[in-house]
Amino acid sequence: MPVAAAAVDGFVMPVVLCGICPHPPVMVPEVGQGRDSEVSKTKEAMLELGRLVKASGADTLVMITPHATVFADAIAISALPELKGDLGRFGAPGVSFKLSNDLELVKEINTDATRAGLMTVAVDKELAARHELSTDLDHGITAPLYFIRAAGVNLPLVHISMGMDPFPKLYSFGKSLRDAADKLNRKVAVLASGDLSHRLTRDAPSGYDPAGQEFDQRLVELVRSMNVEGMHELDPGLVERAGECGLRPIAMMLGTLDGLAVQSRVLSYEGPFGVGYLVAALLPGEPESSRQLENKLYERSDEKFTQKRAGESFPVKLAREVLERYFDGPSDMTIDPKAVPEEFAARRAGVFVSLKKNGELRGCIGTIEPVQDTIIEEIAENAVSAASRDPRFYPVEEEELAELDISVDILTAPEPIKGLADLDPQKYGVIVSSGGRRGLLLPDLEGIDTASEQVNIARQKAGINPGEPVQLERFEVIRYR
Repeated sequence: MPVAAAAVDGFVMPVVLCGICPHPPVMVPEVGQGRDSEVSKTKEAMLELGRLVKASGADTLVMITPHATVFADAIAISALPELKGDLGRFGAPGVSFKLSNDLELVKEINTDATRAGLMTVAVDKELAARHELSTDLDHGITAPLYFIRAAGVNLPLVHISMGMDPFPKLYSFGKSLRDAADKLNRKVAVLASGDLSHRLTRDAPSGYDPAGQEFDQRLVELVRSMNVEGMHELDPGLVERAGECGLRPIAMMLGTLDGLAVQSRVLSYEGPFGVGYLVAALLPGEPESSRQLENKLYERSDEKFTQKRAGESFPVKLAREVLERYFDGPSDMTIDPKAVPEEFAARRAGVFVSLKKNGELRGCIGTIEPVQDTIIEEIAENAVSAASRDPRFYPVEEEELAELDISVDILTAPEPIKGLADLDPQKYGVIVSSGGRRGLLLPDLEGIDTASEQVNIARQKAGINPGEPVQLERFEVIRYR
């Protein structure tokens, strides 16, 4: 039977330990086959984190992973009685785990999160079968769990997938998790599984970007100083360029510590394979009013949105206004001609409207050449299409509008070119045509460095085989934010 949570001067602490752990399977000796020695600092730190979990007196281990089932609009929580997983995908099927699930806590977390206005999904056998979801523990759980178990920890597990919501909502989920544990008198240890930048070196798995090292240095220092507001204020562009997978699980874990003094210990950091691995232990202390941050995070998000809207260009303001009117229901979508800057009046051009949410693409629809009478109508039509007709995504919902970053790309008229020598993927977009098939790729896209790569991707989008002859056109783009 679970025991009551420990108390500090009368304050009951359901969360007895939090931690950040990386999840490279190579650190497991049976997978690494010797290469695990290259992450010896991480291995030692993970064993230390495991010993801290064991000494904490936790009744249940909660782990938050970025690599299980991730929903765009909800946080998934495993609801199977028994949780299983192994490292077979990484050549070590003998490294396997079978743990009981704390279903009572799972149910209470779902209840508390729903009460707080947060969307959660309990992934049971029926839901998994209906949507063809894997119920196995992913490597974001199994790789760090190897060391937690090696330290002598044998606890029920609650397996949570990271959410795609903004930082404040993820933080709020952490508070709901703590409230749920408190109601059940559970003592829980909460671990955020996540690697930092995947782009630290030229041979990194996601390519190199100098933003990777900057992101890692800043995040390690923010964790060391427990600067939650600083993590919330990280530049989304820097986060996206870094190619990380740990920030969202960390945000969820941090919410469990809201209003508490915290002793932060960075146990190790290294990046030998071009990926940053941070191990940290966060020990909760007494209540501290200055660390009640939930409302501050929401207020700051509202301020940032107001500032962002004030600084948006005319095409982006137009796209946002059109979407707001669209969600208001049938209405006059006409734009006052007096509000249109001269450079856009009576102009026609192809337009792409892109919608991003928390750094992730949420919709993108465009026209290579104009199909509407004016560029204003072109932007308006493509904004609605990006939100409601992009077949890759569920339609955008009204409550998402405040979270969307919108960009509008206005295309110059395409011009025929002779070959790859006339292309520059940073400057020009490309159109590849063969018969009735036509594929387009915008310029200055991350990870596309050569004209050959650009054309090959455009071929794939159009369904044109590598050997087929094609006609090439190039165009330039003016991007408005």
